[in-house]
Amino acid sequence: MKFFKTVLFALAILSFSSASQAAVYQVDADHTTVSFKIRHLFSKVQGNFKKYEGTLEYEPGKPETWNASGTIDVNSIDTNVPERDKHLKSADFFDVEKFPTISFKTTKVVESSETNAKLEGLLTMHGVEKPVLLDVDILGVGKDPWGNVRASFTVKTQISRKDFGIVWNEKLESGGVLLGEEIDIILEVEGIQKKA
Repeated sequence: MKFFKTVLFALAILSFSSASQAAVYQVDADHTTVSFKIRHLFSKVQGNFKKYEGTLEYEPGKPETWNASGTIDVNSIDTNVPERDKHLKSADFFDVEKFPTISFKTTKVVESSETNAKLEGLLTMHGVEKPVLLDVDILGVGKDPWGNVRASFTVKTQISRKDFGIVWNEKLESGGVLLGEEIDIILEVEGIQKKA
């Protein structure tokens, strides 16, 4: 009798563990954008990264299972001005020869609901790792016309480039500086569920 109780207990634990696991999604680069904005003089300039990869673990209603990680190829930066992109890749900014990638991984779900969440994570850029807080809009999960299960999210955060050692600037004759310190980061993410 004791043996059967032990087996039943073990099966219950296994069932609970499998039930609490999240589905795993691969970021679909064809339907995802990784963009940023920074103040230039009196307006904001927007740029994108064209090459990246990432993995999401997501199960609706089970924030304890959520995780995300990703890597960006910094050399893929695109602001629609080739000379500016070249400068951004130089040692004045990202220094891609020394630091070719930006990486991120979540560490904790702070708040969650059916449509929104706040996630803490670690961002590594320019050789510096710093904690960041992400605001996430949960857009939905469902099948596409080809039978793939997809999950979509909008992710926003703001960081200070100086926190990551990117400090280049120019003073203006009228006072102030050419570039702002704060960078707005916006991701429109669509993932495809991995098949078992």
